[in-house]
Amino acid sequence: MILTSLRIALAALNAQRLRSMLTALGIMIGTASVVLVVALGTGARERIGAEISNIGNNLIFVFSQSSARSGARLAQSNLTEGDADSIRLDAPAVSAVTVWSTLKARVHSEYGHHRTGVMGIDSYYFSVRGFSIGKGRTFSVSEERSKAKVVLLGKSVKKELFGDEPATGHFVRIGPHAYRVIGELAEKGRSSFEDQDDRLLMPISTWRARVSPARGRRVQLIMASARTTAHTAQAQKQVTEILRQRHRLRAGEPDDFIVRTQDGFRKAQNEILDLVTNLLLSVAIVSLFVGGVGVMNIMLVGVAERTREIGVRMAIGARPGDILLQFMCEAALLTSLGGLLGVLSAGALSILLQLTIGWSMKLDMLAVSIAIGTSLVVGLVFGILPARRAARLDPIAALRHE
Repeated sequence: MILTSLRIALAALNAQRLRSMLTALGIMIGTASVVLVVALGTGARERIGAEISNIGNNLIFVFSQSSARSGARLAQSNLTEGDADSIRLDAPAVSAVTVWSTLKARVHSEYGHHRTGVMGIDSYYFSVRGFSIGKGRTFSVSEERSKAKVVLLGKSVKKELFGDEPATGHFVRIGPHAYRVIGELAEKGRSSFEDQDDRLLMPISTWRARVSPARGRRVQLIMASARTTAHTAQAQKQVTEILRQRHRLRAGEPDDFIVRTQDGFRKAQNEILDLVTNLLLSVAIVSLFVGGVGVMNIMLVGVAERTREIGVRMAIGARPGDILLQFMCEAALLTSLGGLLGVLSAGALSILLQLTIGWSMKLDMLAVSIAIGTSLVVGLVFGILPARRAARLDPIAALRHE
């Protein structure tokens, strides 16, 4: 019986091909929207997670936080290299610690100039952040201690300042000081957050003495790497306890620093993505609802146009249940066709977006299945009213209908 109803439904839809395609169009747009939103959210979540991991492994970030003491507000960072040394010595869950300070500055060379991030770092920076030397060498211990005017260039900075010419051995100028380029960083790549090759590195002692003078070996940021992922929470707790003790904070007194982990950044990013995805999904679901209303309206028109046909079928023995099943099959076929076309359109659009904007998009098979299933349910729900109206027609009145 169902197969017979499906054949009759297909024949009826084929007789009104243009109307059927336009009706399915609304469902197609809604389904494509749902699949694309989920694909975009999944791709964005994976990409951001990969970029956070690309910063380093099991990282803990320590930022300075302004606090009020005796009515005075601390205007500069209250983190120091001594804090990093204490973490390195007294936090067994931490494998490595580095410090840095940075600001944007214009750098000049004999070939041009470029505004970039000028960073003061220590020797542990490379192992914690995963940077390496591509050409030349890194700073020596004596250069760090003597505040030597030496720098390392990222690939992007080197290209802007020297083009295809070799940079090692040449000089660049930052403010009134000239610095000798002793090496180039290996290419790290661009992320959504920043161009990781757009940076200039120098010893932290040089940075404090010549770029942005600061007292007391102060630094802007401390970054620690936990021994393993399982040690991250323990390392975060140890870092907090050590810094509270070094900063002489009493019990109940708020921290004058902020400790964050990569998992914390991931969680915050995922919460934002979930919010945006849910908002977009709401719009997509509304479009599915509108498509369902369109299906119901077209089906009602179809019932009115085919009243005499329905009367003939009833006169030759069709029961109300047969008529109900036929129109329900028509509605389900319409919305299923729209759902299938929507999934195909979403797949094509996702490939196009990846090629044009380079954004990672991943079609989730669960989302595809749910989208097609939802389109089928929409057809059944919005097809009930037209089908019931058709099934309840009086055969005699239907046969007399012109």
